Amino acid sequence: MTGRLCAAGRQFQDWTADYRLLARERVDRDEMFTVARREVGGQLKEKEPLVAAMDDTLLRKRGKKISGVSYKRDPLSPPFRFNLVTGLRVLQISAALPLAPRPAPALSIPIDLVHAPAAPKPKKKAPPEEWTRYRQLQKEMNLSRRGAERIARLREQLDHDPGGPERELLMAVDGSYTNQTVLRNLPPRTALVGRVRKDANFFYPPHNQTAGPGRKKSYGQPAPTPEQLRQDESVPWQTVPVFAAGKRHDFKVKTIGPLLWKTAGPDRPLLLVVIAPLGYRPRKGSKLLYRQPAYLIATSPQLELPLLLQAYVWRWGIEVNFRDQKQIVGVGQAQLRNQNSVQLDPALATAAYAFLILAAKNAFPKLELAPTLPPPKWRKSRPSSKPSTQDWINLLRLELWGEALARSDREDITTLRRQGGMDHERSSGENFSGFVNAAPNITKPLKSLPRLTSALLYVCN
Repeated sequence: MTGRLCAAGRQFQDWTADYRLLARERVDRDEMFTVARREVGGQLKEKEPLVAAMDDTLLRKRGKKISGVSYKRDPLSPPFRFNLVTGLRVLQISAALPLAPRPAPALSIPIDLVHAPAAPKPKKKAPPEEWTRYRQLQKEMNLSRRGAERIARLREQLDHDPGGPERELLMAVDGSYTNQTVLRNLPPRTALVGRVRKDANFFYPPHNQTAGPGRKKSYGQPAPTPEQLRQDESVPWQTVPVFAAGKRHDFKVKTIGPLLWKTAGPDRPLLLVVIAPLGYRPRKGSKLLYRQPAYLIATSPQLELPLLLQAYVWRWGIEVNFRDQKQIVGVGQAQLRNQNSVQLDPALATAAYAFLILAAKNAFPKLELAPTLPPPKWRKSRPSSKPSTQDWINLLRLELWGEALARSDREDITTLRRQGGMDHERSSGENFSGFVNAAPNITKPLKSLPRLTSALLYVCN
């Protein structure tokens, strides 16, 4: 909060209203993300599916008195010894905005973020009524149930957007959300793609049931497990083009369906997809290594295979969102204790991040950023395929602070000339090109002044 006040130039004014903005719930979270969601939908083709990814993350906090803070497993701990950290748990949905016809890269735009705390555990000596209430809250506040609620909420919101009722929703999730709670509560016109275990038990649909007495079979004969399907040489491999890791790859896949899974229920036919391990070399000329195979299911057997695979590859964009939101934007770093502020502050910062990415996409459709701020010398040997979030923030700072910085440059030059300095190059305030190289040709320590434009923009990286 203090960083926002200083950035807005309000550090010498009363900041009560800034804190009340969140504490009094004067920010409508749904309205903020509605702007981002409709902007993404407006750039999609007519009746093109909306691909979205859902995942949760942990915002670390030290204060144990903050609403919703509890001990959680540290995702960065080694597999042989897990660590516990305190933090807030949030659930986010990011929509994929393709940059070209598939197969192509896509930008991940956050369109929803909610605080998803765990149920507060009562003390050991608490009365039985509190423990009964606690077990009930555990089911209601479970991450899977919250995820199913947010998917249903997103489908409802899409139905009210222009062109949304005719648009199918395709959710890409990891294995933690490929469970009974999510699969059995999917809304209509919504498909899900998620990972499953290699030893999951599937069944064929029942066939040739007689009209005799007894209950009809819900499941047929056992189907091969994902690992058995991968090793079955009688099933041929298919080649599907997918854009991943900055270039186009040809995935080798096997499919089988429709299948039934007791976790999803007898009325939910599934498509099982097995992706062969991809080969890669850590460096040129090194030994060829292979990654682990992937096993996916889709709740719509009629779903196009290229779209299914591309949607799951795009799911990695939400992980990039988490990194940028925490490390660059500062989501979860505000020191707040009010319950409303704790819930709204991460959503407000995430919405601002979504607006930044959308504004950059609209201003630069090809994502080719002009070299307004030259990279440091240590980055010249590693050119990037597309601008990063930090590059967009630097460009935004340059546009917002450019006039003030140019005015400061002109004042510095005037001061040098009054001190008897030499001729100086034209000020960079008239245009923003080359301001880093416009250093005064003066070497005496008493007359050399720092370049405010260069130092300020680089120190903010």
